[in-house]
Amino acid sequence: MSTGPAEFEALVNSRKSVRRFSDAPLELELVDRLLSTACQAPSAHNRQPWRFAVLSDFATRDKLASAMGENLRADRLADGDDPHEIELDVERSWNRITGAPVAILVCLTREDLDEYPDRDRQDAEVRMAVQGVAMAGGNLLLAAHAHGLGACWMCAPLFAQALVVDALDLPTSWEPQGLVLLGWPAGMGKVRNRRPLEEVAVYL
Repeated sequence: MSTGPAEFEALVNSRKSVRRFSDAPLELELVDRLLSTACQAPSAHNRQPWRFAVLSDFATRDKLASAMGENLRADRLADGDDPHEIELDVERSWNRITGAPVAILVCLTREDLDEYPDRDRQDAEVRMAVQGVAMAGGNLLLAAHAHGLGACWMCAPLFAQALVVDALDLPTSWEPQGLVLLGWPAGMGKVRNRRPLEEVAVYL
């Protein structure tokens, strides 16, 4: 079944980040469908550098959220931030991660990337892989929205990649890029303003 331009644009334009979820269970068969759609993203050299860890039980999400909370607390204290505000942020982060029926950790692997003798080209190769993983993440968010699910992309794992890998006992070659919170929405996400086209595009 084909989707016309108007339907596709309506899907994209109506997607919002959702951070509050109902208690309704999320079938893992549906998660599989979302991940299959995510994997249709383009990637440089078709290396498909994305990897996904599905956190479908509370204990695993609690373990991850607690470890990330400790890291957040330590970083913020080192920055000299107000301890009370820090604890509020730690609690807010824990509630968000554990409150989602499913969380999907989106990772990058460099295992199949080309290798170059110079740093500039090697750095570009890694950036291309990051772009591919990000596009897979975008597919995942849109697929979730198409199914009526709520989802939110969190970048926090970037600040604690090794800790996240250790907490979840993942392969050391997996580099966390983002955490997608997923579930049936409890309320609507906030409408965010977008910059006008004149500010972000130029025709040459």
